[in-house]
This record gives sequence, C-alpha cells and structure tokens, in this order.
Amino acid sequence: MNPPATVLITGATGYIGGRLTPRLLEEGCHIRVLARSAARVRSRSWADRVEIVEGDALDREALSRALAGVDFAYYLIHSMGSGSGFHELDVEAARLFGQVAREAGVRRIVYLGGLGDPKAELSRHLRSRQDTGRALREGGVPVTEFRAAVIVGSGSISFEMIRYLVERLPVMVCPRWVYSRVQPIAVSDVLDYLTAALTNAACGDKVIEVGGDGVTTYKGMMLGYARARGLRRWLVPVPVLTPRLSSYWVHWITPIPSGVSGPLIDGLRNEVVVTDNLARELFPGIQPRDYAGAIAKVIDDLEHGRIETTWSDAHGGSDTPDSFSRVESHEGMIFERRTRQVAAPAREVYRVFTGIGGDRGWFHGDWMWQVRGMVDRMLGGAGLRRGRRHPDELRVGDALDFWRVEALEPDRLVRLRAEMKLPGRAWLQFRVWETDDGKTQLEQTAAFLPKGLGGLLYWYGLYPFHARIFDGLAREIARRAEAGH
Repeated sequence: MNPPATVLITGATGYIGGRLTPRLLEEGCHIRVLARSAARVRSRSWADRVEIVEGDALDREALSRALAGVDFAYYLIHSMGSGSGFHELDVEAARLFGQVAREAGVRRIVYLGGLGDPKAELSRHLRSRQDTGRALREGGVPVTEFRAAVIVGSGSISFEMIRYLVERLPVMVCPRWVYSRVQPIAVSDVLDYLTAALTNAACGDKVIEVGGDGVTTYKGMMLGYARARGLRRWLVPVPVLTPRLSSYWVHWITPIPSGVSGPLIDGLRNEVVVTDNLARELFPGIQPRDYAGAIAKVIDDLEHGRIETTWSDAHGGSDTPDSFSRVESHEGMIFERRTRQVAAPAREVYRVFTGIGGDRGWFHGDWMWQVRGMVDRMLGGAGLRRGRRHPDELRVGDALDFWRVEALEPDRLVRLRAEMKLPGRAWLQFRVWETDDGKTQLEQTAAFLPKGLGGLLYWYGLYPFHARIFDGLAREIARRAEAGH
C-alpha cells in the first residue's frame, strides 16, 4: 500500500474509529484525529502515534486546523445521542465539514452511513444518515459513502440492543418489526471496506451498499445470537407495541436510554438489505462473512476479553478526579471502575499490584477471598490453592490463585482472567499512568460478562460484597505504594 501523506479521522474514540485508527497506523499512514476531548484520545494505546487536534465538528476554526494538509478524511460522526434535533445537527456539521475540506484541498472523504431504500419512507435515523452523506457532497469534495445495516461487533448500538434483550429476557414480547428483513455485517468486514477505500480510486464519488453474506430478520438475529450463546429464548410478536412503547421497554431492560433506542427502533421497520453488487465489483478481495460467523467472532472476542474500545478507554488526563468509582455497561459487559490518585511513582504502584495474591493474600477483606475460594473448591474449581509461581514476578499465562494472567505491560498494566466457577466470564485489571501534571493515577477495573439472566442475578446479588472488596483493594494498593511496602 502507498499511503497518503495525511489521513484525518473524526470519531476516533468511537467503536468504528477506535478500530480503524490502529489499522491505518499499521498500514503506515500518518494519522491526525479530531476530537472534542484530547484527554480521551490520550488514553488510547496508539495516542503517541497520532496527531491530535482538539475541537468540535461545528467549529470552523478547529476544522480548518484539522483538515490542513489532509489528503483523505474519514467522517465517522453521528449526533443521535444529542436529542431530538440530531438530524439537523448531523446535516449542519456535515455541510460545514465538506466546505472546509474543499478549502483545504482534501482529495476525498470516506463516510459510513446507513442502508435503506432512499425512495421509501425512511425513519428519521436512517434518513439522517443518508442526508449526512448528501450534505458532505455539497462541498464539492468526492465522497465515498458506504451504507451498512446492523454492524455486528462490540460497541454497535443496534447490535448491542439486540444482544442485551436476548441475554436478559428468556421470553420476549416483540413488536412486528422483528419480521423486517436485514443484512447484518461483521465489524471486521466494515473495517476492511473502509481501509481498502484509501487505495481504490474506482470507489471515488460513489455510494456503496455493504452487507454480510445472507439476509435474515431481526427475529433471526435474536434467535441466532441465542443459539450461539447456548440460550433458549421465545419471541412473541404483538401488534400493540409502538416504537415509543418499545423504546421505553428497551430503556428499562437494557443500558440504552430511550433517547437513543427510540430512533433506532423506529428505523427497524425499514427493510435494510443490499440492492446491488457494486461492493463486490469494486472490492472483489473482500468476502464478507455470514451472520453466524460474525456472531462467533464477537463471542470469542468477549470471552477472551478482546474488546478494543473498552479496555483501553481509560479516563486519564489532567482532568481526572483524585478518586472516583462507577459501574457502567459496554458491549454486553459490566464494568466496575475505580481510579485513585497515588503519591508514589507509577513504577512503585505497578510493583505493588503485581505482588498481589499467593502468600501475601489480597490486601483487603482476605477472609472474603478465602470464602470465595472455598466455594469454588466445592463447585469443582481450583480455589485459592494454586498460589503464584513467584512471589514478586508475573508473566503472561501464570496462574494466580483462581486467576490467570492474561495481559501484562511492564510498569503499566496487568489483566487477570478469572478461572473460578461463574455464570459468565470475569476479569480484573490494574492500570497505572502518570498524567500531564506529574500525578500518578491507578485505575482498577472489575469486568463481568454475564451469561443470561442467571449471570445478571449473580452480579447484582453479590455487588455489595464486590463493592466493599474492590474499594478496599484499590485503597490498600495506593497506601502500600505510598508507604513503599
């Protein structure tokens, strides 16, 4: 590949942009990113390899700085979470971006929009995606517009909504949109198209519909996911669930707020399938996988903790508070994060948390860890009897009581994968970094991927104990590092 001199990526901390950026870096591209929060970008593992411009897509001055000297620009911005006026914001931002791109001499814009027959009565969400593409083209810069339906991958709101419903409800009362035809596509295939667009001059100023191998329905997607997860689910379609009622239902059952789920659900009544072969003609080397294959890849990534846009999504930077904790949900996983400011060098904090377990115990509430170990033994697990290979050193693959070291970055990060008996998968990660103002931050993250309703009940039933254990653990790691123990 002969990469362009400079590529601008907007939405680089989103679920597509966060995966596309390291891909293009591997191809040798010089990457510049436009982001409202530079601190959020700096938390990414690739941050030191990109040029960061801080600013908003509606700020002409920021756009001028970001687009100066750029050959290709990826437009991966969507305003749906901003409220009922998202359509107007999308079009306004895209129109301004196209104008400034023309002034800067950008050769081409690559945009990811949404499938749907433009002649049909599209939902506001789908109409907004297509109107955004038209607004970008008004500037006169050639736009390669890919249109996709549901993207199967961690972070895709449409897919996450389906997954949450299947995981949490053994029986689902569904509106008639479950019979709408859809052509889902794996996130890896979308990234293949986006990457290949840089060097394919033939895709120029074109609208390209992309989809996976095969057409299904939303009911088929839900039942297919259930089969892949080993869950038995029953769907009961009823005609009385309007999009508004469905959005409230999704709001209470999943972490997705009604302001986001409403436009999405309204769009599910539209058929979203590929209607031509242009993608295959322009990109014959890309063979999209089918839905079952896409699901298998997602589940494998989840079960092994390979979630690109979550594990690296730290809340670092100079604006990080001295101490905070919160529970959040992403990609079907539950995260309990704790961050503490530590008056010790990052290397010393790393030394403390890599010395955990074995004869030293778990620093806080050790009797609760012992009880959990005994329960695990009773259920046929290893319990705490495995200890650790070395009292001070860790390496990837080491057993650590009922954990396994899954990832390790010297003086920066350790991630442990639970091997105890659980109704799901669990991880415990410690990460430390020094901020721009010379402070040291410790981030401790407990993550759980529940399997079905039983997994959710397990997590929330034990949450009071988890909160006490993990809060004390983070506090004790900081204390020991500061004391030099």
